[in-house]
Amino acid sequence: QVQLVESGGGLVQAGGSLTLSCAASGLPNNMYHMSWFRQAPGKEREFVAAIRWSDSVSDYAGSVRGRFAITRAGTKDTVYLQMNSLKLEDTGVYYCAAKTTILRVSLASEYTYWGQGTQVTVSS
Repeated sequence: QVQLVESGGGLVQAGGSLTLSCAASGLPNNMYHMSWFRQAPGKEREFVAAIRWSDSVSDYAGSVRGRFAITRAGTKDTVYLQMNSLKLEDTGVYYCAAKTTILRVSLASEYTYWGQGTQVTVSS
């Protein structure tokens, strides 16, 4: 049974930093991407960042590129999202997700496995 457990959310001032963790277990052998999505109140869930499981190549949404970094802890099933220069608009619930399909890394419907989410609140 696949489990994704996020941690590290919290309250941070604008311009600050925060690191989220996603601890995974029971991942299938054909894992392709592990990603982070976020959802702000009243908005749709949006893609933030992804890491390709085979070689750790990363991909980012334009709104976070250069500020966020997604990494994997070696060969362990843990993924991190380092968030720097946080803005008010980064506020939301951040979800870890995993998929076995190859294409459409930014499409939430492609992801089979989801965590429960962790709240990130950026204050002014």
